[in-house]
Amino acid sequence: MRHTILLSLLLGSACGFAASSSLAQTSAIQAFPEKSAYLQDGSGPVVRSQDGLCWRSGYWDAKDAVPGCDGELAPPVMKAIAPALAAGPAIASDQPKEPDLVAQCQFTLSSDSIFSFGKATLSKSAKQEINKKTIEKLADCGGAKVLLVTGYTDHLGTDAYNRKLSMQRAASVASYLKSKGISNRIETNGAGAAEPIVTCSNKLSLKKSIACLAPNRRVVIKIQ
Repeated sequence: MRHTILLSLLLGSACGFAASSSLAQTSAIQAFPEKSAYLQDGSGPVVRSQDGLCWRSGYWDAKDAVPGCDGELAPPVMKAIAPALAAGPAIASDQPKEPDLVAQCQFTLSSDSIFSFGKATLSKSAKQEINKKTIEKLADCGGAKVLLVTGYTDHLGTDAYNRKLSMQRAASVASYLKSKGISNRIETNGAGAAEPIVTCSNKLSLKKSIACLAPNRRVVIKIQ
């Protein structure tokens, strides 16, 4: 009886070894011939254990791995690319938005409505217009520090004359603003005929040219 059991065990081991050998033969793995970090048999395939594992040499490194060996290294798997992080929801702010200072704090005074043609003296109606268009709206300018007052003329006359007249008109407006208690720093500038708004035909009579060029004669107040 004891001999029978021993014989059965030997036959089972032999069958298992034959099956493993057969599996190794049907799934032979070739290493890199020029530099192999695995043990190889005489015909070239990597020597594998009874469990199908590849036998490594003493200098094996992860970069020497070949498909089919070393478990998770075969087959190669592309690295997953993490999706871009989505932008977080905007956090509402309790602070009010700044007013559009360009829209609210730039005032254009028509020169013809505040000055006589070729003059720089403010009339009574001109002062009323400045009160309404500028002074009453300064409170909406968010603590402005500097007022830049720039005078403009049309192109009639010499450049020197137009620049002097535009400066005088800017100075008249600045002086009136100060007289009304405006404590902001005020800077004046005379731009002459620069930056025209309209252009008119040279064939017009002087009277018609003066009327046509009226939009160019102006005083602009910018809050900075």
